Amino acid sequence: MNTEHGLRDLTLGQILDRTAAKFPNQPALVYVDRNFRLTYREFNRMVDETAKGLMALGIQKGEKVGVWATNIPFWVIFQFATAKIGAVLLTVNTNYKTAELEYLLAQSETENLFIIDRFQDTDYVNTVYELVPELKTCQRGHLSSPKFPRLKRVGFLGPEKHRGMYTLPEIRSLGVIVSDADYRARQDSLNPHDVVNMQYTSGTTGFPKGVMLTHYNIGNNGYWIGANQKFTEKDRVCLPVPLFHCFGCVLGVLAAVNHGACMVIQEGFDPLMVMASVEQEKCTALYGVPTMFIALLEHPLFSKFDFSSLRTGIMAGSNCPVHVMEQVIEKMHMKDITICYGLTETSPVMTYTRIGDEMRLRVETVGRALPHVEVKVVDPETGEPLAPGLQGEVCCRGYNVMKGYYNNPGATKEAIDGEGWLHSGDLGVMDAAGNLSITGRQKDMIIRGGENIYPREIEEFLYRMEDIRDVQVAAVPSPKYGEEVGAFIILKEGSTLEPSDIADFCRGKISRYKIPKYVHFLTGYPMTASGKIQKYKLTEMSREIWPDRI
Repeated sequence: MNTEHGLRDLTLGQILDRTAAKFPNQPALVYVDRNFRLTYREFNRMVDETAKGLMALGIQKGEKVGVWATNIPFWVIFQFATAKIGAVLLTVNTNYKTAELEYLLAQSETENLFIIDRFQDTDYVNTVYELVPELKTCQRGHLSSPKFPRLKRVGFLGPEKHRGMYTLPEIRSLGVIVSDADYRARQDSLNPHDVVNMQYTSGTTGFPKGVMLTHYNIGNNGYWIGANQKFTEKDRVCLPVPLFHCFGCVLGVLAAVNHGACMVIQEGFDPLMVMASVEQEKCTALYGVPTMFIALLEHPLFSKFDFSSLRTGIMAGSNCPVHVMEQVIEKMHMKDITICYGLTETSPVMTYTRIGDEMRLRVETVGRALPHVEVKVVDPETGEPLAPGLQGEVCCRGYNVMKGYYNNPGATKEAIDGEGWLHSGDLGVMDAAGNLSITGRQKDMIIRGGENIYPREIEEFLYRMEDIRDVQVAAVPSPKYGEEVGAFIILKEGSTLEPSDIADFCRGKISRYKIPKYVHFLTGYPMTASGKIQKYKLTEMSREIWPDRI
């Protein structure tokens, strides 16, 4: 069914059902490293089995289901299983440590959490037991945690048994007790404008906020992302990007499923595995941030692999250097590679280059507004639209604008004005043809290799150190990642710390990419006349402090 705007009024479950009915025998999901393969009919059947299992556990419409896992096959299955029963998928960053998970579980009031065993140096099982010790003694499904009063259930996405947790085989087998009629009734009760996905992102102020996205938001955004790359059921999309980001679960998964394309997913980014997957599966599209493409191009075995099947894909997350784009097109055959821009709050894509755009547009701009989306550049002070060529704040309006921030109406009102325009906090310039160039940020966000890092969060964490009187976190330029985290610290009188003490304090408590790589001790900060700290001057100072390293 189409709305008056030409947008599809469908739930994510209906989108998958339509694709599975149209292309039942087409490959849907492939993992080359474990020879895991599902057709769309098989994929949809596994989604239905899992969805019934989640219903059997007692998960109700509107409950949050946190998934703390790498890009395992059941991540994608949970994405649609939760959607089919009206639950809200809460995507948990795999890099999170104890303090970050604690904040997310509390602020989101999540009722359900499903985890894997570990990722890199973080033991997920022990982290959860540390935060929720009651799990070890409670009856499963009857968790009572004083710290997280809304948390009811914890599950393990594997066959291993852990105290207080359901196993994946148990969850799937429980599905037999849910009748087809009850399952259908649950699906019939859903509305495309219900929230289906929540992701935590650093906004313009304060700690990360839960962005509430609907079926309508991300289902339609996924459709147009795929349409812009001219996806059909013949395409095979290699996805080494994290599924907990919109880059993975919307630009990747929903773009593919909307058009019946095959998802060739990597559990993590391994350049050799990506190249092997592209060659073996004859992938036609490849996604990544610029640092990923650089890692492929510079790999010593790059020349041994065949990339001739590639046609398109997406490079996003940070600016692409011209020479990298040229090599990707020439050496990887990605003549139709695209660049896009957006925020989690815009589901996420608002502007996109088009296939056939000249090289200049692909490296100097982030394209033009997607269909059914309005983008404008306004004067940050007055809110008035600016003429082409003038710098101002980038704003967006359309079907893709989030429903709001979870339990944070004040921040929602601050982000979305009375006319429905979402204010990005990014600075940009638009040309007469509507092509947008991002020129800076009003907010203090650090973008490290595509990861958004909000300084306030790290500052508040570092204030826990007794010897620190004041701390300001700012971006430090990086040739590899674009930006790195720098901590500029004023110590209490009589205190002494080494840069290594800062890293030691952070290790194991916050994500590794948030730990300041650069630490500088000083006695005062550059200020405006009104006493506001000028963070951009700290960034400028970093070039003088570490001239040989950046």
